[in-house]
Amino acid sequence: MRVSGVGPPRAVLRAAMEALAERKVALLRRSPIIDSGPLGPALRRYANAAMLVETTREPPAMLALIAEVEHAFARRRSGQRWRARTLDIDIVLWSGGLWLSRDLTIPHPRFRERAFVLGPARSVAPEWIDPLTGASLRQLDARLTRPRPLPR
Repeated sequence: MRVSGVGPPRAVLRAAMEALAERKVALLRRSPIIDSGPLGPALRRYANAAMLVETTREPPAMLALIAEVEHAFARRRSGQRWRARTLDIDIVLWSGGLWLSRDLTIPHPRFRERAFVLGPARSVAPEWIDPLTGASLRQLDARLTRPRPLPR
């Protein structure tokens, strides 16, 4: 599979979701796509969404499949963090709870700090429990996005 990673971020994201579905990853739920700014020095705007999927693949095999899809969409790993990229797919949570290896940590280490991850994830699995905090995605999103009083 070779596709173009060039195009508006929302179109690339929709096509990548379809590419995963074509590779025997059952799409159970998909969040609305939201736009966000970059983390770090990249100038590109990004499109973000969450998918709840079902697969027989263990996390390392799923990560390998994700890397294939990213590569097909012209994703090149440069070794530098937060560089502009056409597509970035992460495994944020897994039904098995925790996974830790040299190449993969589940839950994603920073998902609790990122509204562009928590909002879409909450929309597909609001009652999913974070195995490290015991909080649901709904609770984590509320904690992150609740209004806070201004300092006095």
